[in-house]
Amino acid sequence: MINTELIQSFPPICDEFSSTLILGSMPGVRSLQLAQYYAHPRNAFWRIMLQRMNADSNCSYAKRIDLLKQHKIALWDVLHSCERPGSLDNSILQTSVQANDFQGFYEQFPQIRCVFFNGAYAETAYRKHVFTNLSPSFRELPLFRLPSTSPAHASLSFLEKLEAWRVVMDN
Repeated sequence: MINTELIQSFPPICDEFSSTLILGSMPGVRSLQLAQYYAHPRNAFWRIMLQRMNADSNCSYAKRIDLLKQHKIALWDVLHSCERPGSLDNSILQTSVQANDFQGFYEQFPQIRCVFFNGAYAETAYRKHVFTNLSPSFRELPLFRLPSTSPAHASLSFLEKLEAWRVVMDN
């Protein structure tokens, strides 16, 4: 049996002006080590977002967070905690999954108007562990799945992912 330990996600990056929410599943090992969303150097999230925001690709993590907020984008993960060896979503021990409190989040940030999922697992976990527990008004938020920015999702090229993620900035 593979050794696992309970891991926890980060607090949301959001403010009173955020209207678009991007959801991942759970931070990977490198992200947890650095306490930064999408810290793995081969994850395309920041490369995509910085290009879409016409920003310097070498800017600091703090600047990246500021840029998201300037573009009214919030960032969080579907899962609050789980057990997972390594970084792959398909390694998450399903019996260990605890979702974040989205009812409370949407009550605190009612200006959120749409939700984008960074990959299939984030969407599946949201629909399974979150959606049915939301009040009806929050179940009406438009939900969109985007291709995962993870290096494990190699079926699309960077340019195909970049194009697919255009919708976030067009929203």
